[in-house]
Amino acid sequence: MAPTKKGILERLNAGEIVIGDGGFVFALEKRGYVKAGPWTPEAAAEHPEAVRQLHREFLRAGANVMQTFTFYASDDKLENRGNKLTLTGAQINEAACDLAREVANEGDALVAGGVSQTPSYLSCKSDKEVKAIFKKQLDVFTKKNVDFLIAEYFEHVEEAVWAVEILKESGKPVAATLCIGREGDMHGNSPGDCAVKLVKAGAQIVGVNCHFDPLTCVKTVKMMKEGVEKAGLKAHYMVQPLAYHTPDCNCQGFIDLPEFPFALEPRILTRWDMHQYAREAYNAGILYIGGCCGYEPYHIRAVSEELAPERGFLPAASEKHGMWGAGLEMHTKPWVRARARRDYWQNLNPASGRPLCPSMSTPASWGVTRGHADLMQQKEATTKDQLKELFDRSKNH
Repeated sequence: MAPTKKGILERLNAGEIVIGDGGFVFALEKRGYVKAGPWTPEAAAEHPEAVRQLHREFLRAGANVMQTFTFYASDDKLENRGNKLTLTGAQINEAACDLAREVANEGDALVAGGVSQTPSYLSCKSDKEVKAIFKKQLDVFTKKNVDFLIAEYFEHVEEAVWAVEILKESGKPVAATLCIGREGDMHGNSPGDCAVKLVKAGAQIVGVNCHFDPLTCVKTVKMMKEGVEKAGLKAHYMVQPLAYHTPDCNCQGFIDLPEFPFALEPRILTRWDMHQYAREAYNAGILYIGGCCGYEPYHIRAVSEELAPERGFLPAASEKHGMWGAGLEMHTKPWVRARARRDYWQNLNPASGRPLCPSMSTPASWGVTRGHADLMQQKEATTKDQLKELFDRSKNH
């Protein structure tokens, strides 16, 4: 019999670094398995080989949490805006759990079942209705015996609290991450206040994911940590940011950028940026360090390599990667061999290669959130008239 793996809280209580995986919806959209717009995870059931392979690449890169590919896998999201429902939420969630467990068992990794924000909340449904959606997903996670649970990608702390209240019924450890920056959630709750609400609801791990770049997210988690400590509470902290530079974002994050989602590549962080992120996060007292949209396995490998002294080992993927460009010592061209050093890559300021490319953009800033008529969701496909109205309005932003 294989030895029992240490649980998430055992690892964090012991001061171990836990490394998460990356952004599956963005990675699989680029690979042709996810449709941008709905961003729903049917691929877990339709193309399990693609999801399994991505899990394996993150495991090889050093991740020791395999998060189920269940982002937006609630029935209300699967049916939203004319998305044709060919699979039930339960089928997708079950398939995702099986894939994550299969790959987690290939290494010392844990399986985390994840739920995220719902169209029902944006449409002002009651707490009872929204919680029923989370409960349906939790039933699958309980059946599949995931190791712990994550409520992630919540813009409103109220909905995240509802998710935590349901997830904690399982008796398993619960983590909760909001997609917020230093301005707080969409109703003006500060990061510190948000964290306190989540801890009081039952989350043992709190933090942020998505919407903002790594250093912004680290600063936001530090604000959460200060709030929790000031309230006399205790928690562990996690961060799973974007792999994009977002200095020009407003409180809505990168979805307000005009480049979202198909022209973000010039903003992508290098592997060397990831070294800085990993160190900043660890120095801030964050032990659960991973990634979200834009992260590829080589980004997580960089995080793993930066924290190898603390973890005591390098990831398997480092077999094909010299630290700080050391592999370039074998290059045929002497000017490339000259780049086989840490100070070169640490001090490089990469160019975009685009003549007259602006360094920053102007966010859309429509200023709508829960309760606004524009955010009332529908099962019917968006009509041409509805789109025309949006096109016309966008000219004024």
